[in-house]
Amino acid sequence: SLKIRNMEEQSADGVAVLEDCMGFSLAKTIRKVEEKLKKRVLPDFPDEDITPSVENEMGAEAQIRFLKAKLRVTREDLASVLCECRKKDDQNQNLETRLKDTEEENSRLQRTISMQQSQTEKYKMLLQEANKKSEGLQQEVIALEKVLQ
Repeated sequence: SLKIRNMEEQSADGVAVLEDCMGFSLAKTIRKVEEKLKKRVLPDFPDEDITPSVENEMGAEAQIRFLKAKLRVTREDLASVLCECRKKDDQNQNLETRLKDTEEENSRLQRTISMQQSQTEKYKMLLQEANKKSEGLQQEVIALEKVLQ
């Protein structure tokens, strides 16, 4: 009994370390699981007895200790899963932020490309006009040179 109490205290200390994982919405996770159950999508868990097959031979105190230990392990597993979910949510938020920034950058670059293409078209038109004017002036110079000769 003393040994189990010590294990409970150590376990409780281990769970308390996971304070940074608090704030995860357990209600949302439970709703998701309930929705899956309503849709008959059951998780693939092996049939696991809560008490061993010799439960009839165990005394009430032993069963309580066993169930408390099982509960403690389940809580630790839950805390671990919640922490992992919290980390994944943070990663998702970071990726969503990066995606948003990338999309904004892409949009900005598209506008820049569009402006540069319109400027290129404008300069091509100016170049064509300058070439026509130059050809006209060259023709005029040739004609004037013939007149002078």
